[in-house]
Amino acid sequence: MSPDRKPFDRLSRRTLFKTASLGAVALAAPQLMTRAASAATPPVGAMPQAFSRFTLGTFEVTVLNDGGRIGEKPWETFGTNAGQAEVEALLAANLLPGDKFRNGFAPVLVNTGTDLVLFDTGLGANGREGGMGQTLTALAASGYTPEQVTIVVITHMHGDHIGGLTENGAPAFPNARYVTAQTEFDFWSSADRMGTPAENGHKGVVANVVPLADKFTFIGDGGAVVPGITGMAAFGHSPGHMVYRLESEGRGLVITADTANHFVLSLQRPDWEVRFDMDKAAAAATRKAVFDMIATERLPFIGYHMPFPAVGYVEKMDVGYRWVPETYQLDI
Repeated sequence: MSPDRKPFDRLSRRTLFKTASLGAVALAAPQLMTRAASAATPPVGAMPQAFSRFTLGTFEVTVLNDGGRIGEKPWETFGTNAGQAEVEALLAANLLPGDKFRNGFAPVLVNTGTDLVLFDTGLGANGREGGMGQTLTALAASGYTPEQVTIVVITHMHGDHIGGLTENGAPAFPNARYVTAQTEFDFWSSADRMGTPAENGHKGVVANVVPLADKFTFIGDGGAVVPGITGMAAFGHSPGHMVYRLESEGRGLVITADTANHFVLSLQRPDWEVRFDMDKAAAAATRKAVFDMIATERLPFIGYHMPFPAVGYVEKMDVGYRWVPETYQLDI
């Protein structure tokens, strides 16, 4: 070895590799410590979005998340006239599990500048054990109070829409008046429902709606809630089920309530029967009429059981309609 070689040159390969290994360990040590610390931190868990908000002309629209639940055997709820195999196949074609589905609940709050209008009230206290009944919590998160609501519109009187009308035995929205279809109120409030499959629904209406009857305004097809909000008959899911069209500064939107109950099974196959539709043939005809209008006019809509935040569009397919979630169309 030449005496003029530098000390670095005289390092053996073994020494060099050993030094490199020690350096690598030293560099990796902080990462190992970080990973260890992260592994020791418990997961936060799911944090559902409480509300979503956008403007429609001069209207401010807030969709509230009342919660959701997982259902089993979707073919027992949707496509009951089609059968399990067809339901599973359609779900699989849309990258969805065939044996389960998620059902969400989405009341809508509209600030017109004059009135604060709430469409449906969620499941209320009876749904809280299962993580639902969160409308009042979502309302508070959105910056409003129950006392500020001036009108409550009930699209129809199934329990997941009227359960939140009362809280601790008192009206949940103490300063509100109420609007619903005359046909819907007359059907559910009648004692003729006793001894029929609608008996439990009747009892819910007697408990939650009838005590407020003197504060109700009853409307029919084409009836106005306030300027810019018009009711449209959409019977079938229930005898007086209504949808509502919003219009402000040339922009429109439809609150479709339960016209469609699943973003794939009800929309792509509008003729498939749904267990909760009381008049199944009328409900199918209504689905096609309402979503033909929405698709043709390229309107956004809010569906009570659509994937939260429940706002989207539809385009026509060969048989039914394809759900297109809203992204930024309403922000521009």
